[in-house]
Amino acid sequence: MVKPAKRNAVAVGGKKKINWKTAMKNHWQLYVLVLPAIIYFFVFNYMPLYGIQIAFKDYKAVNGIAGSAWVGLKHFKDFFNAYYFQRLLVNTLLLNVYNLLWSFPVPLILAILLNQIRSDRKKRFIQTSIYVPYFISTVVLAGMLYIFLSPTSGIVNLIRTSLGMTAIDYMSDAGAFRTLYILSGIWQSAGYGTILYIATLSGVDPSLYEAAEIDGASIWQKIRYIDLPSLVPTAVMVFILDCGKLLSSNTDKALVMQTPGNIPTSDIIGVYVYNVGLGSGQFSYTAAIGLFVNIINFILIITVNKIAKKTTDTGLF
Repeated sequence: MVKPAKRNAVAVGGKKKINWKTAMKNHWQLYVLVLPAIIYFFVFNYMPLYGIQIAFKDYKAVNGIAGSAWVGLKHFKDFFNAYYFQRLLVNTLLLNVYNLLWSFPVPLILAILLNQIRSDRKKRFIQTSIYVPYFISTVVLAGMLYIFLSPTSGIVNLIRTSLGMTAIDYMSDAGAFRTLYILSGIWQSAGYGTILYIATLSGVDPSLYEAAEIDGASIWQKIRYIDLPSLVPTAVMVFILDCGKLLSSNTDKALVMQTPGNIPTSDIIGVYVYNVGLGSGQFSYTAAIGLFVNIINFILIITVNKIAKKTTDTGLF
């Protein structure tokens, strides 16, 4: 007689209560398989939380974190009262808001257009072409911008001078920084950003397209009534995650693109933290700034998620 398998859950008050000891005994192989990921997140995501307290201390390396004196909210007050606080906050918000408004729809549009290509060979070629820029390093990308936009030998200014216009040093123009930052970011990451949307469209039932063709639907009608509704949940989740980064810019890119001429617009929180933290060794001060940024981002992602759930019935949690 075959004995029935032991159950891993028991009913308690109408709800199932998991018997963890039995579950681990029966499925220990799965827990061993997931153990490296758990260790990774514990070591690199949870253990560093201990260091957050230096934002509230006058951290001295010789005294260590535990031995440094408490100063409370002093570093936060110093940052809020800093001479450049308003400029840093405005520059960071404007850069990220503009970047979100302009770069967010591009992968979505590209994915819809790629989905309309019927030739697999052409589709693979185009996908490979638009994925390649993503693997170019930030330093190389900035170098390309300096070369192409050089006021003396850059191709853009050579075209301008050939048309009788004066050359412009775009990399030293404060008004051009945000435009260059956003456009170069779109060129570099838009193609890679289509992967998630293309995966979503690949899961759409082909019978929907067949039924639409039988009914005489045009390409635009299929996009409107099939593709877009299928992409809405994924797009909403991506939008929520992007809104959670409105105070977290690509510091590496802003740093290598920064010049004395564009500092009025390129001076963002990330660059300021880099210069003050590593340049001046004010670790407690910059830790307080980082904690402030993360708290604001957390509030934003919670708020946008709640709004998205009420309006579209889709959210991260």
